[in-house]
Amino acid sequence: MARIRPFRAYTYARDSHDITPLVAPPYDVIHEDERASLLSRSEHNVVALELAEGPTDPSSTGNRYETAAHRWREWREDDVVVRDDQSAFYLLEQRFELAGARVKRRALIAEVALHAFEERIVLPHERTLPKALGDRHNLITSTHANFSQIFGLLDDPERVLARTFDQLADSPPSLAATDDAGVESVVWTVTDPARIALIAEGLAAQRIFIADGHHRYTVALAYRDERRAADATAGRAPDDPDYDYVMMALVDMDDPELVVLPTHRVADSAEPFDSATFYADMSRLFEVTEVGPGHPSDALDAIERPAFLVRTRTDERPRVAVVRPEVDLDVAIPLQRSHAWKELDVAVLQELVLQPFLGIHPDRPETLDRLRFVKDAHDALKMTESHDVAFVLRHTRMDQMRAVALAGDVMPQKSTYFYPKLLSGLVFRSMDTPLDEQP
Repeated sequence: MARIRPFRAYTYARDSHDITPLVAPPYDVIHEDERASLLSRSEHNVVALELAEGPTDPSSTGNRYETAAHRWREWREDDVVVRDDQSAFYLLEQRFELAGARVKRRALIAEVALHAFEERIVLPHERTLPKALGDRHNLITSTHANFSQIFGLLDDPERVLARTFDQLADSPPSLAATDDAGVESVVWTVTDPARIALIAEGLAAQRIFIADGHHRYTVALAYRDERRAADATAGRAPDDPDYDYVMMALVDMDDPELVVLPTHRVADSAEPFDSATFYADMSRLFEVTEVGPGHPSDALDAIERPAFLVRTRTDERPRVAVVRPEVDLDVAIPLQRSHAWKELDVAVLQELVLQPFLGIHPDRPETLDRLRFVKDAHDALKMTESHDVAFVLRHTRMDQMRAVALAGDVMPQKSTYFYPKLLSGLVFRSMDTPLDEQP
């Protein structure tokens, strides 16, 4: 099963444990204006590594990846970031408010051995698009480092993580940061060998499900294979090298405070859209009824079959669409997919509505410019003022995600939204020989 081990991280040199000006959201949600805002807080903000300036063509002089590599080395030489004296596990607690309640999500930051997906030890859960792979591959091969954690989920039946956090609750943290949404990230460093052994042994006999960071995991695998090939050509055989691992933040998937939110869809037809025809087509497979008074999403709560809300441009109120009880999803969706996959709300929407009635499908990327992903249900429904139709989805449950991944499937893109995102820049990890160990 998974191999999890402590490591000597790099962290920002600091006089205070608060490093808020130095951290950033994940690279793939940062637009250019936000990048500039982050750098205005500090020239050493991690975005200067994650999204360095320069052309994205790696063959161009002064490209983004050369800049990041030079800067990463410079920061280590100048002690902008410093390496811990001994190997450690890093415990991350994210504190935030959701729907008026205070929530805490806890994670173990560790090195995790890389395994190809077909080995069934580290499992993807969601389909991703390849456009970001080249960029992240160029960054990792230039810098030989992880600047952010891949978000992983595992089973923790003995509550190893929960017990460890409870033991550290009253001790001072190593560092902390608060993002623009008010989410506080607090990190403790665990160096005690006995405690490290308990954590590693308690969590090792598990599979890991990737919650977020599929692109970064995929390029870390490619980087590992390239390094192995280079070592073999040079006649080297390093023992358990750092490039065989990647930095991950591991969360107990049965933690009751693990928040998974849905991502809603707003779509446009390539042809003139007619609501009456659309609902007539849907009615062959779905029972469609208008939502009564109250919050629209409440209408989905007690439904056990695949279901979602629908609102077209001409609807006064949303409608509930539920797969008819007589519909055999294994027949209606004639794909080589598991039954668990075919029962997902988002898969039913993709295969039985978006594709046949709106001509939108991820296998035809040219159609995706007519599909928008929206986090807030109210915003999605309101967007029908200028778009043809909105779909409000329920969140994907952890038992559904586990069943699909164990069946060897991956869910459609944006089936899950794990909230909050992990900050970049809390801890850094080298995938190569550190400067202080180089000849």
